[in-house]
Amino acid sequence: MTASRRLAGPLRSPRSWTVLGMLAPVGMLIVSGLMLLDLRRDAWEKAEQTSRNLLQVIERDVARNVEIIDLSLQAIVDNLKAPGVAEASPELRQLVLFDRVTSAQDVGITLVLDEAGDSILDAASTTPRRVNNADRDYFKAHKARADLGLHISHPVVSRLTGAPVIVLSRRISKPDGSFGGVALASLSLSYFDRLFDRIDLGRQGTINLYHRDGTRLLRYPTPDPVSAPPPNFLAAPNFQRFLHRDRGTFVGTTLSDGVERHYTFVQFPDLPLVLNVAVATREIDAEWRRKALVLGGILLALGGLTAGLSLLFGRELRRRTAIEAELARLSRTDVLTGLTNRRGFDAALGAACERARRTGQPLCLLIVDADHFKRYNDRYGHAVGDAVLKGLAQGLSASVHRPDDLVARVGGEEFALLLPDTEMAGAARIAERIHARVAELAIAEAGIAAGTVGVSIGLACAAAETAADDLFRLADGALYAAKEAGRNRTCRATVPEPEAASPAARGRAALRVVGA
Repeated sequence: MTASRRLAGPLRSPRSWTVLGMLAPVGMLIVSGLMLLDLRRDAWEKAEQTSRNLLQVIERDVARNVEIIDLSLQAIVDNLKAPGVAEASPELRQLVLFDRVTSAQDVGITLVLDEAGDSILDAASTTPRRVNNADRDYFKAHKARADLGLHISHPVVSRLTGAPVIVLSRRISKPDGSFGGVALASLSLSYFDRLFDRIDLGRQGTINLYHRDGTRLLRYPTPDPVSAPPPNFLAAPNFQRFLHRDRGTFVGTTLSDGVERHYTFVQFPDLPLVLNVAVATREIDAEWRRKALVLGGILLALGGLTAGLSLLFGRELRRRTAIEAELARLSRTDVLTGLTNRRGFDAALGAACERARRTGQPLCLLIVDADHFKRYNDRYGHAVGDAVLKGLAQGLSASVHRPDDLVARVGGEEFALLLPDTEMAGAARIAERIHARVAELAIAEAGIAAGTVGVSIGLACAAAETAADDLFRLADGALYAAKEAGRNRTCRATVPEPEAASPAARGRAALRVVGA
């Protein structure tokens, strides 16, 4: 059998088509699920790359402005030590000290404070605006430490402008190394607002700038009021993760609002600052969820439709297969008696002879004919004749019990019994059983008593090379011999052995018939 035929067998089954029809939408859902997972990975990779790009842009902009301001403060500190600056006119001193400050973007106020905290020089005017910042933390820090370098303060409200600012400052030391004051420049928080204003991080996305000590300098887009003490997050798990690496990403939950966010962060290499961009994970998945819902709904609808059509198709295929099987059965079934008809018998006889030849197992055939059947039709009518045939069919069927034994109606009142794996003696016993069953047949409505109906039986058994047609001719010849011998009896036909019979003897139709 070829591979195509082996494959075609299961595909003819309605169950196979139904299963395939159900597996198709399941396969579609699996493939679509994998595609949706891939789309989700793409959404996260896109969000992560966008956050990194934003972080890089913000980092560079903040670092550049802080560097410009720091260079300006270093120039002020250095120029204050230059010879002749203290004796120069106010206009010349203004130009020498604050020339670089004019190029720094978003610088608010630039002052020089003396050791008492009073303003003595002002970049905005040759006459300094009066203010004392001796109580500010940055002033105290520079006074306490000579090696502090650039100091970045926590957010404060400027006493001169009333605006929230971050103060960048450097210490001024006297020639003997003692504290001589502070040079400071304020960076307006509005600078960060303008920097972040064009960035869309979603409704729950945030940008945070921290001091490395854990103090949050600002939060966008909802900064804390500057008048309130700035919160400190040094002990927070997320901030601790910021400190463990120079830059990186992770997913964590914000303690203040319980929102899960994707954090991208960086520590400024030369500044005590930590910057992070945080995007709510729900918003990262929002677009993907919308696509997944639409695509999933479409696929479920199509899958449901496909499954429904597959079930309907399977049911119709089963119905059609059942009808075809019934038609095939009817084509091999005698309508009157319900036995196998001549067509089915011929197919079974050919297969049985081939199997007997291949296996060497015995095979016997009985041909049964109702004696004087025409009399019943002529005397009682065809209805009674049909009743007699049905009774004979029941008697014949009751005489055999094995599943492989076959009872068939092969003519008008002629029946055949095909008995695989049966010797001559066993077939003869079945013939005796048939005679006994037929003797009990009675048709009360026609006045036919038991013992009235009789049958003649021809019995033949196949030899090793007996063909189906030859076996039937042998049994049929034995049947006619039984009728010639007086009817209501069994005659057996024997097949001559090949070496004991000449070709002419084997070719003659009249083989030895023995009365049973």
